[in-house]
Amino acid sequence: MKKADSLTGQISTKIAEQPSEILGENKRAGTGHDHIDVINQVFAELELAYHNQYHKAFSNRDSLNVAKKYWLECLAQFSPHMILEATRSVVIHNEFLPSIASIINACETSLGNHGLPTARDAYIEACCAKHPKGEFAWSHPAVYIAGKETGWFELENEVEARVFPKFEVNYKKQLQRVLAGEKLEVEIPPALPEQSSKKLSVEENKSRMDVLRKSLKK
Repeated sequence: MKKADSLTGQISTKIAEQPSEILGENKRAGTGHDHIDVINQVFAELELAYHNQYHKAFSNRDSLNVAKKYWLECLAQFSPHMILEATRSVVIHNEFLPSIASIINACETSLGNHGLPTARDAYIEACCAKHPKGEFAWSHPAVYIAGKETGWFELENEVEARVFPKFEVNYKKQLQRVLAGEKLEVEIPPALPEQSSKKLSVEENKSRMDVLRKSLKK
């Protein structure tokens, strides 16, 4: 068996050993089975890469469960693919067990490479954007689309605790589209037709007044 195949097998075994109920009850907006699965995979890979450090940091099941839930909460704004790629990038360049801060930084760097702001920065931009929204200088079309789906009125008037989770879910959908290679665009509403400067003739004005009078008599 090749070394790569052996490593893949070890990772699969480690993931299978993870109790699914650890993260299964997490109800945070925007998280789902894909995020739960990738957190399990991240920890399985960290264990293989930093065996002694890993077991020192997570010496028992309780500490491991708490860490997983915390990582899930902190990384929920990023796509599962981005989380895994960021983790592997950090592991390659670090001799020591990485912190959650280093993984978040790697994810944000990946977002920046696509011209995408973080969910928090995107939310602030959407709340502060001036009307008309279609003509605003957006940092990325994903922010505009997420704002539109969330609702401009809600973003401008609702408290953050209520509207940010909704915006975050919508923004993550756009992140997935961008990372999948889709090109997003801001929808610019069509311009209003120019008003005609042509004046009506006397006969046309009289005809319109006659129609109006008849309608009022009905």
